[in-house]
Amino acid sequence: MAARAYWQGQIRLALVSIPVEIYSASKSGSKIRFNQIHEPSGKRISYEKVVQGIGPVDRDEIIKGYEVSKGEYVLLEDEEIEAVKIESRKTLELVQFVDACEIDPLYFEKPYYVAPKDELAEEAFVVLREALRKAKKVALGQLSVRGSEKLVAIKPCGKGLLLETLRYADEVRQGQAFFSDIDDGKPKKELLDLATTLIEQKSAPFDAGEFEDRYVEALRKLIDKKAKSKSGKTIVEDADTPDSGGGNVIDLMAALKKSVDDKGKSAKSSGSKSKSKKSA
Repeated sequence: MAARAYWQGQIRLALVSIPVEIYSASKSGSKIRFNQIHEPSGKRISYEKVVQGIGPVDRDEIIKGYEVSKGEYVLLEDEEIEAVKIESRKTLELVQFVDACEIDPLYFEKPYYVAPKDELAEEAFVVLREALRKAKKVALGQLSVRGSEKLVAIKPCGKGLLLETLRYADEVRQGQAFFSDIDDGKPKKELLDLATTLIEQKSAPFDAGEFEDRYVEALRKLIDKKAKSKSGKTIVEDADTPDSGGGNVIDLMAALKKSVDDKGKSAKSSGSKSKSKKSA
Protein backbone atom coordinates (compact mmCIF):
# COMPACT_ATOMS: atom_id res chain seq x y z
CA MET A 1 0.00 0.00 0.00
CA ALA A 2 1.34 3.43 -0.95
CA ALA A 3 2.41 5.68 1.91
CA ARG A 4 -0.09 8.33 2.88
CA ALA A 5 1.12 11.93 2.78
CA TYR A 6 1.28 13.68 6.15
CA TRP A 7 0.86 17.07 4.41
CA GLN A 8 0.31 18.33 0.90
CA GLY A 9 0.84 21.91 -0.19
CA GLN A 10 3.57 24.17 -1.47
CA ILE A 11 6.93 25.42 -0.28
CA ARG A 12 7.33 29.10 -1.01
CA LEU A 13 10.69 30.81 -1.47
CA ALA A 14 10.02 34.51 -2.13
CA LEU A 15 7.84 34.47 -5.27
CA VAL A 16 8.55 30.81 -6.15
CA SER A 17 6.02 28.17 -5.05
CA ILE A 18 6.85 24.45 -5.24
CA PRO A 19 4.04 21.87 -4.87
CA VAL A 20 5.25 19.12 -2.50
CA GLU A 21 4.13 16.14 -0.45
CA ILE A 22 5.50 15.37 3.00
CA TYR A 23 5.76 11.80 4.36
CA SER A 24 6.76 10.51 7.78
CA ALA A 25 10.35 9.19 7.75
CA SER A 26 9.93 7.05 10.86
CA LYS A 27 7.78 4.03 11.64
CA SER A 28 6.70 2.30 14.81
CA GLY A 29 5.66 -1.07 13.42
CA SER A 30 8.63 -2.88 14.98
CA LYS A 31 7.67 -1.86 18.53
CA ILE A 32 5.87 -4.33 20.77
CA ARG A 33 2.72 -3.06 22.46
CA PHE A 34 0.96 -4.82 25.29
CA ASN A 35 -2.72 -4.86 26.27
CA GLN A 36 -3.88 -5.19 29.87
CA ILE A 37 -5.66 -8.51 30.47
CA HIS A 38 -7.87 -9.72 33.33
CA GLU A 39 -5.86 -12.81 34.33
CA PRO A 40 -8.69 -14.99 35.74
CA SER A 41 -10.88 -14.62 32.62
CA GLY A 42 -8.19 -13.90 30.01
CA LYS A 43 -10.26 -11.01 28.65
CA ARG A 44 -8.99 -7.57 27.72
CA ILE A 45 -9.58 -4.76 30.21
CA SER A 46 -11.60 -1.77 29.01
CA TYR A 47 -11.73 1.66 30.61
CA GLU A 48 -14.71 3.69 31.72
CA LYS A 49 -14.83 7.46 32.09
CA VAL A 50 -15.57 8.04 35.78
CA VAL A 51 -15.96 11.04 38.07
CA GLN A 52 -14.89 10.76 41.68
CA GLY A 53 -17.98 10.52 43.89
CA ILE A 54 -20.30 10.15 40.88
CA GLY A 55 -19.13 7.11 38.95
CA PRO A 56 -19.31 6.35 35.19
CA VAL A 57 -20.39 9.22 32.92
CA ASP A 58 -21.53 9.49 29.29
CA ARG A 59 -19.15 10.82 26.66
CA ASP A 60 -21.52 13.63 25.74
CA GLU A 61 -21.18 14.97 29.30
CA ILE A 62 -17.42 15.46 28.90
CA ILE A 63 -15.81 18.76 27.87
CA LYS A 64 -12.21 20.00 27.94
CA GLY A 65 -10.82 21.94 30.88
CA TYR A 66 -7.53 23.73 31.59
CA GLU A 67 -6.36 23.72 35.22
CA VAL A 68 -5.52 27.28 36.31
CA SER A 69 -5.04 26.37 39.99
CA LYS A 70 -5.44 23.27 42.13
CA GLY A 71 -8.91 21.91 41.36
CA GLU A 72 -9.94 25.04 39.43
CA TYR A 73 -10.53 24.67 35.68
CA VAL A 74 -11.41 26.92 32.77
CA LEU A 75 -13.98 24.95 30.75
CA LEU A 76 -13.85 25.10 26.95
CA GLU A 77 -16.35 23.87 24.40
CA ASP A 78 -15.10 22.13 21.24
CA GLU A 79 -16.54 24.99 19.14
CA GLU A 80 -14.46 27.54 21.07
CA ILE A 81 -11.28 25.56 20.53
CA GLU A 82 -12.01 25.06 16.86
CA ALA A 83 -12.56 28.82 16.42
CA VAL A 84 -9.00 29.69 17.49
CA LYS A 85 -7.22 26.86 15.63
CA ILE A 86 -4.73 28.10 13.08
CA GLU A 87 -6.03 27.52 9.59
CA SER A 88 -4.28 24.54 8.05
CA ARG A 89 -2.63 26.62 5.37
CA LYS A 90 -1.30 24.91 2.31
CA THR A 91 1.85 27.02 2.14
CA LEU A 92 5.14 26.53 3.96
CA GLU A 93 7.11 29.75 3.61
CA LEU A 94 10.89 29.60 4.03
CA VAL A 95 11.68 32.66 6.14
CA GLN A 96 15.27 32.11 7.29
CA PHE A 97 18.43 30.13 6.46
CA VAL A 98 21.00 28.99 9.03
CA ASP A 99 24.05 26.75 9.29
CA ALA A 100 23.06 23.23 10.32
CA CYS A 101 25.52 23.32 13.24
CA GLU A 102 23.65 26.30 14.72
CA ILE A 103 20.64 24.15 15.64
CA ASP A 104 21.22 22.27 18.88
CA PRO A 105 20.19 18.57 18.55
CA LEU A 106 17.92 19.12 21.57
CA TYR A 107 15.49 20.97 19.30
CA PHE A 108 15.05 18.20 16.72
CA GLU A 109 11.81 16.27 17.14
CA LYS A 110 10.65 14.13 14.18
CA PRO A 111 11.87 13.62 10.57
CA TYR A 112 9.80 13.72 7.38
CA TYR A 113 10.64 13.23 3.70
CA VAL A 114 9.71 15.98 1.25
CA ALA A 115 9.14 15.10 -2.43
CA PRO A 116 7.86 17.10 -5.41
CA LYS A 117 4.16 16.57 -5.99
CA ASP A 118 4.50 16.00 -9.75
CA GLU A 119 6.89 16.33 -12.69
CA LEU A 120 6.01 20.01 -13.16
CA ALA A 121 7.32 20.76 -9.66
CA GLU A 122 10.61 18.87 -10.09
CA GLU A 123 12.66 21.64 -11.69
CA ALA A 124 12.00 24.19 -8.94
CA PHE A 125 12.35 21.46 -6.30
CA VAL A 126 15.80 20.46 -7.59
CA VAL A 127 16.90 24.11 -7.75
CA LEU A 128 15.95 24.62 -4.08
CA ARG A 129 17.66 21.37 -3.04
CA GLU A 130 20.92 22.17 -4.81
CA ALA A 131 20.90 25.81 -3.66
CA LEU A 132 20.65 24.63 -0.03
CA ARG A 133 23.40 22.10 -0.66
CA LYS A 134 25.71 24.68 -2.27
CA ALA A 135 25.10 27.27 0.44
CA LYS A 136 25.42 24.57 3.16
CA LYS A 137 22.33 26.01 4.81
CA VAL A 138 19.16 24.74 6.45
CA ALA A 139 15.85 26.46 5.69
CA LEU A 140 13.46 27.40 8.51
CA GLY A 141 9.72 27.94 8.38
CA GLN A 142 6.47 27.23 10.22
CA LEU A 143 4.12 24.51 9.06
CA SER A 144 0.42 24.83 9.88
CA VAL A 145 -1.15 21.39 10.13
CA ARG A 146 -3.97 19.78 12.09
CA GLY A 147 -4.77 22.92 14.04
CA SER A 148 -1.26 23.67 15.29
CA GLU A 149 1.83 25.42 13.97
CA LYS A 150 5.15 23.59 13.93
CA LEU A 151 8.62 25.08 13.57
CA VAL A 152 10.46 23.11 10.88
CA ALA A 153 13.94 22.83 9.33
CA ILE A 154 14.51 21.65 5.74
CA LYS A 155 17.78 20.35 4.25
CA PRO A 156 18.91 18.23 1.29
CA CYS A 157 18.54 14.45 1.61
CA GLY A 158 19.84 12.49 -1.37
CA LYS A 159 17.59 13.36 -4.32
CA GLY A 160 14.93 14.79 -2.01
CA LEU A 161 14.59 17.01 1.04
CA LEU A 162 14.39 16.16 4.73
CA LEU A 163 12.04 18.17 6.93
CA GLU A 164 12.47 17.95 10.69
CA THR A 165 10.01 19.38 13.18
CA LEU A 166 11.70 21.40 15.90
CA ARG A 167 10.77 22.09 19.50
CA TYR A 168 10.07 25.69 20.44
CA ALA A 169 12.39 27.38 22.95
CA ASP A 170 9.93 27.02 25.84
CA GLU A 171 9.76 23.25 25.24
CA VAL A 172 13.46 22.66 25.94
CA ARG A 173 15.00 22.50 29.40
CA GLN A 174 18.36 24.18 29.86
CA GLY A 175 20.97 21.54 30.73
CA GLN A 176 23.17 23.75 32.91
CA ALA A 177 20.70 23.41 35.78
CA PHE A 178 21.52 19.67 35.88
CA PHE A 179 25.27 20.09 35.40
CA SER A 180 25.96 22.81 38.01
CA ASP A 181 27.31 20.36 40.64
CA ILE A 182 29.84 18.74 38.28
CA ASP A 183 33.46 19.62 39.12
CA ASP A 184 35.14 22.11 36.76
CA GLY A 185 38.53 20.41 37.12
CA LYS A 186 40.34 18.82 34.16
CA PRO A 187 41.08 15.05 34.12
CA LYS A 188 44.62 13.74 34.41
CA LYS A 189 46.47 13.67 31.08
CA GLU A 190 47.17 9.93 31.23
CA LEU A 191 43.51 9.12 31.83
CA LEU A 192 42.48 11.45 29.03
CA ASP A 193 45.01 9.92 26.61
CA LEU A 194 43.82 6.38 27.39
CA ALA A 195 40.18 7.34 26.91
CA THR A 196 41.03 9.12 23.64
CA THR A 197 42.91 6.04 22.40
CA LEU A 198 39.94 3.82 23.22
CA ILE A 199 37.59 6.19 21.33
CA GLU A 200 39.88 6.14 18.29
CA GLN A 201 40.05 2.33 18.34
CA LYS A 202 36.26 2.09 18.38
CA SER A 203 35.65 4.79 15.76
CA ALA A 204 33.84 3.77 12.54
CA PRO A 205 31.41 5.25 10.00
CA PHE A 206 27.83 5.35 11.30
CA ASP A 207 25.55 2.58 10.02
CA ALA A 208 22.17 2.25 11.76
CA GLY A 209 21.86 -1.27 10.31
CA GLU A 210 24.66 -2.40 12.63
CA PHE A 211 22.39 -1.93 15.64
CA GLU A 212 19.18 -3.65 16.70
CA ASP A 213 16.80 -3.29 19.62
CA ARG A 214 17.98 -6.25 21.70
CA TYR A 215 15.17 -5.80 24.21
CA VAL A 216 12.49 -6.08 21.50
CA GLU A 217 14.19 -9.16 20.03
CA ALA A 218 14.33 -10.78 23.46
CA LEU A 219 10.63 -9.96 23.99
CA ARG A 220 9.72 -11.54 20.62
CA LYS A 221 11.56 -14.73 21.56
CA LEU A 222 9.83 -14.79 24.94
CA ILE A 223 6.41 -14.29 23.31
CA ASP A 224 7.09 -17.06 20.77
CA LYS A 225 8.26 -19.42 23.52
CA LYS A 226 5.25 -18.61 25.69
CA ALA A 227 2.85 -19.01 22.75
CA LYS A 228 4.22 -22.50 22.02
CA SER A 229 4.24 -23.51 25.70
CA LYS A 230 1.06 -25.19 26.93
CA SER A 231 1.95 -25.06 30.61
CA GLY A 232 1.27 -21.34 31.04
CA LYS A 233 4.09 -21.15 33.57
CA THR A 234 6.10 -17.98 34.06
CA ILE A 235 9.33 -17.98 32.05
CA VAL A 236 12.11 -16.00 33.71
CA GLU A 237 15.63 -15.97 32.34
CA ASP A 238 18.34 -14.16 34.27
CA ALA A 239 20.05 -11.35 32.36
CA ASP A 240 23.75 -10.69 32.74
CA THR A 241 24.35 -8.63 35.86
CA PRO A 242 26.40 -5.47 35.25
CA ASP A 243 29.80 -5.13 36.84
CA SER A 244 29.81 -3.11 40.06
CA GLY A 245 31.40 0.29 39.60
CA GLY A 246 34.75 0.71 41.37
CA GLY A 247 34.62 4.47 41.37
CA ASN A 248 38.23 5.36 42.31
CA VAL A 249 41.01 6.64 40.05
CA ILE A 250 43.12 3.48 40.33
CA ASP A 251 40.23 1.30 39.12
CA LEU A 252 39.51 3.76 36.30
CA MET A 253 43.14 3.74 35.16
CA ALA A 254 43.33 -0.07 35.23
CA ALA A 255 40.00 -0.42 33.43
CA LEU A 256 41.02 2.01 30.67
CA LYS A 257 44.39 0.32 30.17
CA LYS A 258 42.78 -3.12 30.01
CA SER A 259 40.15 -1.86 27.55
CA VAL A 260 42.81 -0.37 25.26
CA ASP A 261 44.96 -3.53 25.46
CA ASP A 262 42.00 -5.84 24.79
CA LYS A 263 40.91 -3.76 21.82
CA GLY A 264 44.45 -3.76 20.43
CA LYS A 265 44.73 -7.53 20.73
CA SER A 266 41.35 -7.92 19.04
CA ALA A 267 42.43 -5.73 16.13
CA LYS A 268 45.71 -7.68 15.70
CA SER A 269 43.85 -10.98 15.81
CA SER A 270 41.35 -9.94 13.14
CA GLY A 271 44.20 -8.57 11.03
CA SER A 272 46.17 -11.81 11.18
CA LYS A 273 43.03 -13.81 10.28
CA SER A 274 42.40 -11.70 7.21
CA LYS A 275 46.04 -12.10 6.15
CA SER A 276 45.85 -15.89 6.51
CA LYS A 277 42.66 -15.95 4.44
CA LYS A 278 44.35 -13.97 1.68
CA SER A 279 47.39 -16.25 1.62
CA ALA A 280 45.14 -19.30 1.56
